[in-house]
Amino acid sequence: MDTGFKIGLAGAAALALLVGCATTPPKQTASSAARANPKLEAQASAFESFMRNARSIDGKFSGPADVAEGLRVGSAYEPKQFEAGMIAYAAVAAMQDPRFVAGVRKAAQDKRTGKGLAARIAARPELAAALPGADGGAARASFALYRQGEALTASAARVKKASYDTQRYAWAKTFVPEPRARLTRVKQISSAGYRPMTGDQARLYSAVAEGGRRNGAASPVINRGLAVAALNILGEDGRARNLMSEPRSGMCVRVAKLNLYQCLSAAGPYYEDIYCLAQHGMAEPASCATAAVKPLRTAQR
Repeated sequence: MDTGFKIGLAGAAALALLVGCATTPPKQTASSAARANPKLEAQASAFESFMRNARSIDGKFSGPADVAEGLRVGSAYEPKQFEAGMIAYAAVAAMQDPRFVAGVRKAAQDKRTGKGLAARIAARPELAAALPGADGGAARASFALYRQGEALTASAARVKKASYDTQRYAWAKTFVPEPRARLTRVKQISSAGYRPMTGDQARLYSAVAEGGRRNGAASPVINRGLAVAALNILGEDGRARNLMSEPRSGMCVRVAKLNLYQCLSAAGPYYEDIYCLAQHGMAEPASCATAAVKPLRTAQR
């Protein structure tokens, strides 16, 4: 069961003409962070909420009920929501960089290149990386997303260890009764997707408020996040609809979920369910988040 698009020279030259610290988002001024629109907040919260809840699984299983609860939490994401959520989370994080926010607004006011800026970004999201202040926004978004993945990876390791440690207990070696019903419940939980909870919005902004940086070339997910952030700042968030997916990351998440289903379909005793949870419900989604910040040439090595 151990199972970067070269920016067109014309586009780059045009954007190069545009002139270009984290705070919490209540006020929007040229020198402050920006607040995302409610839809983008909800998409980002779907990702943040799952990652936060999943990393709270501590591996201290005392019986079948704890295992069932762990599976409930670890399967509570819908792949398309998770994929869009990573991009949205990167966008919200980028919008906390005041220089990026100010750069986008100043670019939109430029008489030579401001006209049609939103349409160009929506059509070619990688152009957002050439906006003033985009380096800071990208570094902040990369840090925020990577940090989420790293934290869940650490929790997954503890739960995986528990899949071995619990084998000393008789209950953990007992076969799960009605395994098909258990798998059906897991699939239902997954398909239900994100359900907003009181406080999720505040937790989202708290999570992206730290302002760390992870420098380097922007990945496709980060480029899309920057583009979505820029469109939100410009009040053109409707144009971001087609930017909320990225093939490589989407495939990563879908495979992780399929692996969880396959693992559970073959699992017998409870300790094997714990292993499935650790490896496919936690470690693999975590690796999708960390891989999402890596440029294509790096991730393919």
